[in-house]
Amino acid sequence: MEQHEKISPTKAALNSGLIVGLVMVTLSFVIYFIDYTYLVSGWYGFGVFALFFGMVIYFGLQYRKDIGGFMTFGSAFQFAFVTLIVSGLITTVGNILLYQVINPDLSEILVKVQLENMMDLMDSFGAADSLSSEQIKEMRTDMEDQFTISGQISGFGISLIIYAILSLILGAIIKKRDKSTDY
Repeated sequence: MEQHEKISPTKAALNSGLIVGLVMVTLSFVIYFIDYTYLVSGWYGFGVFALFFGMVIYFGLQYRKDIGGFMTFGSAFQFAFVTLIVSGLITTVGNILLYQVINPDLSEILVKVQLENMMDLMDSFGAADSLSSEQIKEMRTDMEDQFTISGQISGFGISLIIYAILSLILGAIIKKRDKSTDY
């Protein structure tokens, strides 16, 4: 058996997750230094999600190629899920570092920007006037909670469910059945 075939999906995913996580943290810090308000913009969120998704597919296809060009759905799912968990952990630690250590005031600024963006969007639909001051205060509190350490950890916990669903999709994309064994 060749050495590259001995690499389990979990071990390959640990390496890939480390790379993806470090890229995501680096990107967050670069955006923070360019203009921190981008961290709560819709285009940034969409772009990061597309990059995140694309990197997992790229590393999954590389792993499949390394093990001979074929991978079962179960192995592909396992690879994707472990990659997402590892990268999510690294990203969560990076975000805690950014919001709690590097710039503890950043969360307050981002909540203000996020609330303004949301109010502008609702205003464009004519719905901003329908919110009471209590509802706006509650939204602000919910947004502030997302930036706390417990909010970050709880967000990661919720992300595990999302990662499982994404891993099903990614597993279906990455898998490739060896049709020569059908006979």
